Amino acid sequence: MSNEKKPVTSSGIMIKNKRCSELILRIAPNRIHFLKFILEGYDGLAVLSTVDSAKGIVLLRYPQEMEQDIVCLLEDLMCLIRL
Repeated sequence: MSNEKKPVTSSGIMIKNKRCSELILRIAPNRIHFLKFILEGYDGLAVLSTVDSAKGIVLLRYPQEMEQDIVCLLEDLMCLIRL
């Protein structure tokens, strides 16, 4: 039996050590809210954070296993969010 401790929240829920991938994008500044809205519709796919709203720079964090889905979605949306 392993003596390694696993992270546990205050509610007693175990957390696996999973890493998120990050992707920095530069999109049309007026489309940041649109992209955030679309990503929220895909529950758990990615989290968008605005780095610089004036320049349209955003940071996407997503589970590594969802990378192919993120790339496909961004490719489909590119004509709607690009500069």
